[in-house]
Amino acid sequence: MINDCMELKSKYRIARQKGFKLKKNAELFKSLFDEAIDGIVFWDQDGNILMANQSALNIFECTSEDFLTKKLWEFVFKKDEQYRDFIQQFYEKKAIRDETLFLMPNGQFKYLEFTSKMHFVDGYNMTIFRNNSYRYQMEQNLRDSEDRFRKVFEGSFDGMVLWNWNHHVVDINPVAAHIMGLSRKDIVGRDFRDVYQKNTAVRNELESHINELMESGTADSVISVVKSGRYYYYEVCSKGNLTSNLNLSVIRDVTERRALQEQLQKSDTLMVVGELAAGIAHEIRNPMTALKGFIQLLESSIKEDHSLYFKVITSELKRIESTITEFLVLAKPQDIQYHHHDIHKIMMDTLDLLKGQAMMHNIQFDFIFEQALPKVFCEPNQMKQVFINIIKNAIEVMPDGGTIRIQIQKGKRNFVHVIIQDEGEGIPKNKIKKLGEPFYTTKERGTGLGLMVSFKIIKDHKGIIDVESKVGVGTKFHIHLPANK
Repeated sequence: MINDCMELKSKYRIARQKGFKLKKNAELFKSLFDEAIDGIVFWDQDGNILMANQSALNIFECTSEDFLTKKLWEFVFKKDEQYRDFIQQFYEKKAIRDETLFLMPNGQFKYLEFTSKMHFVDGYNMTIFRNNSYRYQMEQNLRDSEDRFRKVFEGSFDGMVLWNWNHHVVDINPVAAHIMGLSRKDIVGRDFRDVYQKNTAVRNELESHINELMESGTADSVISVVKSGRYYYYEVCSKGNLTSNLNLSVIRDVTERRALQEQLQKSDTLMVVGELAAGIAHEIRNPMTALKGFIQLLESSIKEDHSLYFKVITSELKRIESTITEFLVLAKPQDIQYHHHDIHKIMMDTLDLLKGQAMMHNIQFDFIFEQALPKVFCEPNQMKQVFINIIKNAIEVMPDGGTIRIQIQKGKRNFVHVIIQDEGEGIPKNKIKKLGEPFYTTKERGTGLGLMVSFKIIKDHKGIIDVESKVGVGTKFHIHLPANK
């Protein structure tokens, strides 16, 4: 009997302990449920919400009374393919983790991450919600920012290159790829210096630019590149360590701007030359006229052994007079009457004038012209002066004789194309662009005024003059003259 009582007391004590533990566990569960940062929702197989903690009510911005009248999945904004996939996955795997856009009862959108488990307790399903709207918005802002940067990067009028300190191109926009003469896929990942591996001058300029960037963090350079025999100038501005060990280089084509600056410099020099010519040409010509007159009076009395001196004086006076004439062309605008003239006849008259000088230097003229050439709208004496200047230069650069080839043909867009080609030593590429500049000449005793005047006359006639030359082969002057006004 005593043993039975003791056993009964023991069972009662164990039952009390179990009840106490269950009560404690229930209190602990309720505390965790109520205090959880994430939203917790219990729902049945039909989606009816049975229980929700305060965090869930805060996320969905509902009162408990309103929330418990809803079905959970009615808050999903889009019942699209993604929705159907995670519902199917939930019923197949009994659990799911995903994120999607939810529409709150107040009309606000929230991007929620959720984890759902089927039959979590007492046959009910549980879903834990976490509000990722801020992260989603940040990601969306980053995507929008990247999209804006990409549009600016791709649509920029300047070339842009992102590269690392291994000199490998990380990204490049279409303008920069065009400048390098490659497609984007052919340059990304490559060392951009290898593009100019065969061009030592450009590679050296790039190396200097990179060294300056490493020293000061920024670098500005103008790099010249030769393409199809023409010089192109690119302004390169770089910023080091722009982001994530990446450097940014902005490339701008300044070829036209540089040409314009050179034209302005030429114009300024022409203005100075014109003012100088206007001031001194007539002052020199007056005593020159007197000198020529007295020399002619003395000619009959010059003895034979002094005739050489007389010839030298006469020759030098003619050279001075020729220079003064060229100065006067530059001094002020000429009153010129333009009419349509036969360019073939003008060239024939020019060759007749220079025939004697050509024979003295053992030079032949090879003249080819097309039939039925359109007449050129020009001033014939000025055209003759241009041809004389260029052909005389050709004669002087061929001291051992040779052939000067002259060709006249129909050009493009109703232009007449005149080609004058010599067999001289040729002109280096870096000097060709200086031809026509004031006082620039490749001859020992030249003034540069002849070509300067010729370039000015062709420009006044709305024509174009180009020079093509190869050292050791010769030089070609291409003159394009308009047939119309």
